[in-house]
Amino acid sequence: MNEDILSFIWRFQYFHAAGLKTDENAALSVIRTGYRNSHAGPDFSEACVMIDGIQWIGNIEIHIRSSDWYKHAHEKNKAYESVVLHVVWENDQPVIRQDGTLLPTLTMHGIVEQSVLDRYIRLQQQPEVIPCASMFPEVNPIIKTAMLDSVLAKRLHKKSEEVYELLTENRNDWEETAYQWIARHFGFKLNDDAFLNLVKNITGKIIRKSSIDILQTEALLFGCAGLIPEKSDDIYVKELQTEFRFLSAKYNLTGKVMHSHEWKFARLRPAGFPTVRLAQLAQLFTRKSSLFSQLISANTYAGLQSMFRLEQSVYWQEHYLFNKTAVSKVPFIGKDAVDLLIINAAVPLLVAYSRQRQKPELMETVMHLLTGIPAENNRITREWNKVGMRVTSAADSQALVEWYNHYCTSRKCLECSVGAALVRSA
Repeated sequence: MNEDILSFIWRFQYFHAAGLKTDENAALSVIRTGYRNSHAGPDFSEACVMIDGIQWIGNIEIHIRSSDWYKHAHEKNKAYESVVLHVVWENDQPVIRQDGTLLPTLTMHGIVEQSVLDRYIRLQQQPEVIPCASMFPEVNPIIKTAMLDSVLAKRLHKKSEEVYELLTENRNDWEETAYQWIARHFGFKLNDDAFLNLVKNITGKIIRKSSIDILQTEALLFGCAGLIPEKSDDIYVKELQTEFRFLSAKYNLTGKVMHSHEWKFARLRPAGFPTVRLAQLAQLFTRKSSLFSQLISANTYAGLQSMFRLEQSVYWQEHYLFNKTAVSKVPFIGKDAVDLLIINAAVPLLVAYSRQRQKPELMETVMHLLTGIPAENNRITREWNKVGMRVTSAADSQALVEWYNHYCTSRKCLECSVGAALVRSA
């Protein structure tokens, strides 16, 4: 037993209500279970109960044991003085309010519908990564679709909040925020932190001043990344060394050079090496207009594909690493990688900007974008495919990733519309 299932049972009244009495033997009827509180304070607010014919309106607190009241120090918190009923699984200690009166208690053990508990336990004990996998076909498609819409909105909101964190750091500078946010996602998860640290060391202002040609931009990126070899007979490497010495002195970058070990190469295909991604990012930075204005003006799928369809310089078409010639030509950034940049870099920026500037038409553009991009093919989407869930667009795959990460991995079945429906159908 845990407080989640006990709260669920209380909320939907999955207990035998006929002849209900408090543990103090007072007649009890539940008129309204109240509203679930996800913040600090009692678990349910604005509940309404009748105790011995007297109507009480106030809060409900849920605990496994009544003694948890004291374990959580509620007796010292005035917010809990408004609790009108203590709902517990086991009453092991009377609870006295600050005014000296006894808090009415309802023990749920023995009055709960066993079928609800059985269904919940079955869900929690499932070995599958999606707990309801074997029962998923039983759920009404309308419930699944509603949940899909809900988790997509949740994911977009969460990602836009991450953008706002950067925006706050950058004092509401959208250009600098776009520069950092987009660069971060050239790390494709494994090197996200390294890319973000790099572009925080070299501000967008420096990049824009120095991006006269691709060599200067590459010198800045590879130099501050700590990846330019100290010794080399390669003409290109020597040019980078010369350029970076000049730029480092000009912009005082000496103390901002990263260590090469901060970059992860293991478990990556050569085309995804951070050296190749940095060369592609350098191409993006040498474009004339600002990144943010490019993003806003290229807010169609075709426009964003064009923005992120990058061809690295000649050296990086022939090398994956410094001083090592590739056996075959290094491919340009692929369609799947472009789609991931649109989904993970462009979309959250557009959502955040839409929310801040109250531009609902931009949000409509985002939704149109996501429904037009093919679904991601990853471990999580493949699991959803197994249970028969449709995964046709990036809107679907993004929603399902959020659904899986937020609800399935932590077994929050009762907070999930599908899980709750399965428990209620017992």
